[in-house]
Amino acid sequence: MMQACCRRSARRFLDQSSSIPAFNSIYPLPSYDGGSGRPRCGSTVAVHGTGHLVRKGTGGRSSVSGIVATVFGATGFLGRYVVSQLAKMGSQVLVPFRGSEDSHRHLKLMGDLGQIVPMEYNPRDENSIKAVMAKANVVINLIGREYETRNYSFEEVNHAMAEQLAAIAKDHGGIMRFIQVSCLGASSSSPSRMLRAKAAAEEAVQRQFPETTIMKPGVIFGTEDRSLNKWAQFVKKWNFLPLFGDGSTKIQPVYVVDVAAAIIASLKDDGTSMGKIYELGGPEVYTVHQLAEVMFDTIREYPRYVKIPFAIAKAIAAPRELLLNKVPFPLPTPGVFNLDQINSLTVDTIVSDNALTFKDLGIVPHKPKGYPIEYLIWYRRGGPNVGATAFQKAKGIY
Repeated sequence: MMQACCRRSARRFLDQSSSIPAFNSIYPLPSYDGGSGRPRCGSTVAVHGTGHLVRKGTGGRSSVSGIVATVFGATGFLGRYVVSQLAKMGSQVLVPFRGSEDSHRHLKLMGDLGQIVPMEYNPRDENSIKAVMAKANVVINLIGREYETRNYSFEEVNHAMAEQLAAIAKDHGGIMRFIQVSCLGASSSSPSRMLRAKAAAEEAVQRQFPETTIMKPGVIFGTEDRSLNKWAQFVKKWNFLPLFGDGSTKIQPVYVVDVAAAIIASLKDDGTSMGKIYELGGPEVYTVHQLAEVMFDTIREYPRYVKIPFAIAKAIAAPRELLLNKVPFPLPTPGVFNLDQINSLTVDTIVSDNALTFKDLGIVPHKPKGYPIEYLIWYRRGGPNVGATAFQKAKGIY
């Protein structure tokens, strides 16, 4: 009897609901997003060759961009910015890691629930690489090292691993975009072993995966960088900054956010960036001395330099390289006196005249002044709002 009563109530509700106007007729949803002409349900991401993938939402964090990206080197400096921008537009990011369980913890907050997927792997185990790449349609290689260790050489980290990733991506069959991040100045004739290894990696990756997009950023600066931070730390400890040579080497520093934006821009295009090489330098060319002046001005210290000839600088940095594989314990990470970086500073590192640049990706890069280097204020001796210079003047020290 109770079941019959429930059925009669359900039929009565359905009969009444047929006369109720639909929700959309009372509160019509806008068919376009902000008058831009795009359908509200359409993503702004246009990935070449991925028309069969489901793309939902307006392109935000909780959308589905259709990109499933494996980002090798995601736990590094540049990696966190690339992961952030991928997650911000609704991509799923697979994060291979080989270190501590905490090495990827900061990345999980960048995407929607379940969109940042940490996966443990061994870069020397081909099967583990295939496992982290199995579900992906985009591979981004950010792996790189500016110094050698007892376990990993320049050649293995910067060249052999990149070639292996490209070969596996080619055999995968479902990888539609492969992005290799190299370095500005990478050349087979470079005095730097790391830059020679990066140049070899570019050739190997293009041979394995001809559609590879290669990004070649200059000296990258940003909150977690190992350039301006390293200088400021040295100044705070020793009260001077060594200038190798006379500090006249030309470089083109680039903001880390701009490099990440360039990588994302190449994924959003219709495939025009595939198979091309982009040289990513900042909007201005600096000598090492001029960039050091910017650093000193930001931390509010009086510039103090010691000019060290390249021959002497190499002699100071050489013992670590000589002892690296001869002692039974790991040696400390090199700081300012890094032999390979000293070698790289013997030649200018700037964007070539006819190279593809930020402009070809529709990006205007930031200058290394103001907000992009604001993180250096924490090195001010009198506090972030005062600085040593103002403090010492007030005390009559200078």
